This record gives sequence, structure tokens and C-alpha cells, in this order.
Amino acid sequence: MAKGKSVKKKKKTSERAQYTMRIVTSDRCEVCKQQCARGIRYMEHMRKEGSVGKGVPCILTRTLISK
Repeated sequence: MAKGKSVKKKKKTSERAQYTMRIVTSDRCEVCKQQCARGIRYMEHMRKEGSVGKGVPCILTRTLISK
């Protein structure tokens, strides 16, 4: 290893912060005051005739899972 370089250890999966997000449908994205890029893209997709969607994770509803 070169002089002066440090190595960071990766955190284990169990030590990382875990978040949850609610799945929202296009009707919820339409009325959202802070529309995100993912929601806008989903709304455009759902406007097409014959589109079937199950929703997208909403970054605005992100919550931290406490252990």
C-alpha cells in the first residue's frame, strides 16, 4: 500500500441505515406539490392508453427504520 493512503472498511449490511418508502400511484403524483423526476416520468407513462402500473416509491415518504 502506498504511503499516506488510508483504507475505509465497508459497513456490514446490518449496520447500514435502512429506509422505507411508500408506493404511490399516478393520482397521488398528480396532486403532489413537490413533484420528483421519477413521479413525473411515471405520470407520463400512465397517460398512455393501455398502460398498467403498480405505483412507484415516493422519495418524499422516506422514513428510517429504527432497530
